Amino acid sequence: MPVSEGLNFALMLAESGVIDSAVHEVMVRPQLLMAAESSPGVKTAMKNQVMKWRGQMIRQTAKGTVVERFHDEIELYQQVCKWDQDYFIEHADEVVKKLEGQSSFYFKAKNLVAKEHQKHNPMFQRFFCDKWYEYIAYALKEAQESEIEENKEELLKDLYQRIETLKQVEEVTEAGDEKKAGRLWDMAKAKLTQTDVDVMKKIAKFLKNNNGLQDIAEKLGRMASEVDDPNKERVKAEELKLVEEKSDNVTDDIVGIHESDDLAKLLPNEAMFLAYPELEVVFYKHLADKRLMNYRMQGTQRKLRKVKAYKRQTKQVDQDKGPFIVCIDASGSMSGFPENCAKALAYGLMQIALADERDCYVIMFSTQQITYELTKQDGLSEVVNFLSYSFHGGTDLGPVLDQSIDLMSDGKYKNADLVVLSDFIAPSQPEAMLSRVEKLKAQKNRFHAVNLSKYGNPELLEMFDHCWSYHPSKLSQLGKLFRIR
Repeated sequence: MPVSEGLNFALMLAESGVIDSAVHEVMVRPQLLMAAESSPGVKTAMKNQVMKWRGQMIRQTAKGTVVERFHDEIELYQQVCKWDQDYFIEHADEVVKKLEGQSSFYFKAKNLVAKEHQKHNPMFQRFFCDKWYEYIAYALKEAQESEIEENKEELLKDLYQRIETLKQVEEVTEAGDEKKAGRLWDMAKAKLTQTDVDVMKKIAKFLKNNNGLQDIAEKLGRMASEVDDPNKERVKAEELKLVEEKSDNVTDDIVGIHESDDLAKLLPNEAMFLAYPELEVVFYKHLADKRLMNYRMQGTQRKLRKVKAYKRQTKQVDQDKGPFIVCIDASGSMSGFPENCAKALAYGLMQIALADERDCYVIMFSTQQITYELTKQDGLSEVVNFLSYSFHGGTDLGPVLDQSIDLMSDGKYKNADLVVLSDFIAPSQPEAMLSRVEKLKAQKNRFHAVNLSKYGNPELLEMFDHCWSYHPSKLSQLGKLFRIR
């Protein structure tokens, strides 16, 4: 037998169909089927998760983790297969002793070796090894099935947990969008309490009652799609265009007389040749030679023509949308209505990020920074932790801008939106900070400010591309959008 027998066993197990049977058993569970039929997005996400688990099981089996438990027995089996007949007969009893308590083949091997008359049969060693191989393969398959069953139970537990969590957030998060529903499934690994759900419901209701905040979130979401990339090359494109051309076949105007054979435009005096039989032959000769006097007509006709032009490929080319980085002022001056506004807007941006397959980070800042990744695995637990955070402390905008700029300097944050929600009662930023911001703006990143106070520092707001004002004193009015330069 080859030295790679252990690998052969592992591959045999990986291809045995046990894993596919386990996948089938999972997919036909009634509760999972009902959840899958509820939404195409959930169905796709659930299938992807099960297929990912299948791949992990195949890789785990191919690595031979189960085979490792039988390493000593497989090694002994390989050695015995290589022995010559005489050596095997002499040491057969020793082999059986080594199997005692270690292999399911022990009792069968003991019975085979006990029959002395069989030992000297030339085929006995081959028969003994073949039987041993069957027992090893069966034991390996049982061990694999047991391991897969344990992993399958863990998978089912996780799937049922996600279904339960999705039911809890059903009233909170509108999951009609297929992509959003799929990403919610990915985030639903976290187990939520009723208190967690109540917190989310409260913020969702606040956002619904303050349409202005939802409008801001939607405008922020669209901006990543409106990027005009000046780096795109000019390309030649053909388009159909209606053009006017002069033509002698269009009878708009009489512009002169010429020789031709067009009887419809014949001058009257040319027909006089036909009045006299002796001159009729002259008429037909002029007709054959295209020398009859005709009116010259001219006009214009319209036709579609392909026109080549150079265009810059902008906007029509899909841009990869970067994440939302939402920096929320968690100082004491933001408590109350501004705090609810900040949390509701961040929650609305998370919804948009889910639908657009973008990431959404929230950085709470006062005298320190706390980061939440709302769209990651277990993201719903991050959402609840963020929404439950109480605002206190003072405003320190510099460190959070430094942290955000460091994040946005990474390539994966290209075309990102940084949104700062604050009362902006803080000093202006130094020139070095403004220089770093301008550098990132040149890389198609955008800086937005949502001012939740009437007393924000105007000089501080000048560093942002866009600024929205939403004042606590005007609960139902959205501050006018204006661009600051």
